[in-house]
Amino acid sequence: MALMKMKFDQKKRVKLAQGLWLMNWLSVLAGIVIFSLGLFLKIELRKRSEVMDNSESHFVPNSLIGVGVLSVVFNSLAGKICYDSLDPVKYAKWRPWLKPYLAVCVLFNIVLFLVSLCCFLMRGSLESTLAHGLKNGMKYYRDTDTPGRCFMKKTIDMLQIEFKCCGNNGFRDWFEIQWISNRYLDFSSKEVKDRIKSNVDGRYLVDGVPFSCCNPNSPRPCIQYQLTNNSAHYSYDHQTEELNLWVLGCRAALLNYYSSLMNSMGAVTLLVWLFEVSITIGLRYLHTALENVSNSEDPECESEGWLLEKSVPETWKAFLESLKKLGKSNQVDAEGAEAGQAPEAG
Repeated sequence: MALMKMKFDQKKRVKLAQGLWLMNWLSVLAGIVIFSLGLFLKIELRKRSEVMDNSESHFVPNSLIGVGVLSVVFNSLAGKICYDSLDPVKYAKWRPWLKPYLAVCVLFNIVLFLVSLCCFLMRGSLESTLAHGLKNGMKYYRDTDTPGRCFMKKTIDMLQIEFKCCGNNGFRDWFEIQWISNRYLDFSSKEVKDRIKSNVDGRYLVDGVPFSCCNPNSPRPCIQYQLTNNSAHYSYDHQTEELNLWVLGCRAALLNYYSSLMNSMGAVTLLVWLFEVSITIGLRYLHTALENVSNSEDPECESEGWLLEKSVPETWKAFLESLKKLGKSNQVDAEGAEAGQAPEAG
């Protein structure tokens, strides 16, 4: 028994074809939107590629760009099919290709749904990428004279200013690395010598942060150095004072920014997926309604359209049997090839 059977007369078939034609061209625009969103996300990720550990984060924008292009191609073709379906002569050339085309549309809808899920699920991977990338970026902050790393100081400073953040997890991350270049240290100074000697790795560590960590909204002048020394500053307690620095770590700030972007893009892609599914269902009804026109000389006659020719269990069973037959035919071909090679070997 056919699933979700409906009857169509000539007027309903024409309205269905016209409605699908309009929906397909709207989906072309939706595909352009998805392509643009993927391109925008890719540009945003490339802007901060220096603080990202690997290229896995580009999987989502590349997928959005790919499905956007496919959406434009498939829906343009479907719009042409719907337009030609109004003319029996023009529709005849599409008739053999409609069933394979619908199968491809189903696969495309599955891919589109998976891409929309990836937009929501990439937060964990992005978090680890940012954690390692920011850690390395902060390590190379002082290398302003090293080729290939001389831009890192500007990148980190602009990042902290733009996203109002400091360090990887917080401002204390700067206490654990030497972020001041040796070029700007006076090695004849007793203080510098003592700090370097007191460190096992021979690094110049200070309880200070770069200027880009300063919060301009604070009424007090920014305190960048000796942050943990209460006696170094008037009316100051580092345990209670907000330190007029950005409290949020850059990993959390970037993660929130990119997560909000990808969640929005995932929601848009999910809406486009629902629209694409409705188009595929409409195309299936149009296909079966046109195929079941009993009298081709009488275009006004009624016909039946459906989603599946059989019930869901029967369709699934037929699909599994076709796969078994395909596997057996491949096995027979392989055995035949082996049998043909045996006499040659003899």
